Amino acid sequence: MPRSSFYAALSAAFLLSSGLAQAQTAMMSADAALPINARPGECYARVYTPPQFKTVSDTVLKKAASERVNVIPERYEWAEETVMVKPATERIAEVIPAEYRWEEEQVLVKPASEKVEEVPATYKTVTQTELVKPATTVWKRGRGPVEKVDNLTGDIMCLVEEPAEYRTISRSEIDQPATTRRVAIPAEYQTVRRQVLVREAEVRKEQVPAQYQSVKVRKLTEAAREERIAIPAEYQTVTRQEKVADGHMEWRPVLCETNATPETVTALQHALQNAGYSPGKIDGRLGAGTVDAVRRYQKANGLPEGGVTLEVLQSLGVRWSASGKSASASY
Repeated sequence: MPRSSFYAALSAAFLLSSGLAQAQTAMMSADAALPINARPGECYARVYTPPQFKTVSDTVLKKAASERVNVIPERYEWAEETVMVKPATERIAEVIPAEYRWEEEQVLVKPASEKVEEVPATYKTVTQTELVKPATTVWKRGRGPVEKVDNLTGDIMCLVEEPAEYRTISRSEIDQPATTRRVAIPAEYQTVRRQVLVREAEVRKEQVPAQYQSVKVRKLTEAAREERIAIPAEYQTVTRQEKVADGHMEWRPVLCETNATPETVTALQHALQNAGYSPGKIDGRLGAGTVDAVRRYQKANGLPEGGVTLEVLQSLGVRWSASGKSASASY
């Protein structure tokens, strides 16, 4: 293949790999220094190593601690009491008897008491906005003319601001804790009729004994009480991604007109085909299909992206030398 055609194909391959331009230019400077300690016959390209993240778990409150109140009601028992319904009187033995009248009297049969009612707790939902990704600025490739300056290609770069990202977390918090209130229960009475002397008998009197009646009365034996049970708080684990290393650009050795022969490219195409990344026609040319297969292989295997780098050749088992002659291939 003529050197001019090969160089044009290589340039097209690098342009096709610019699909990662947004990530690659985040830390790129238009006047970046060239690699040091380079040897004659070697070609280099600036490739992007993506940032590294780790998963961080945070424990957040899901439901605040509270308590449950159990009300144990009061206890009563029934008892019998003897109540006088007719007092002792005198009975007249003569013609003029004593006169009486009936009266009603209220007798306490159940004393006043009170009961305790539970007023349940109320809750409210609290929302909180959490920062997921802070606002950043990134370099993006701009559109415009491309010029040759000292055999280097200069690109137009634009610094663009990307806004911060947030997410909203909702949780339930206690608004008013559970309480109790006391409700009064009035006393109960029973009406009892009794006979009251109006006029005593004249002349001779006889004693008439009092009359009594047994009445059941409900008496309080144990007052109502409360039993409080603590309910612990509930928590949940929320995971998030935390950056541990920023992405960066660096010079890496790549295939170029000097060190890439049709044999080397053919070995690369066979290795990609065997790895499951079809480069298209295996013709020893570094075309768009081969570059796209390399890009997919880099992305799938976590390799730096930005061209046919030495890491790709080593990973695929394609051995090569800086002199441009392919040593061997593992296909």
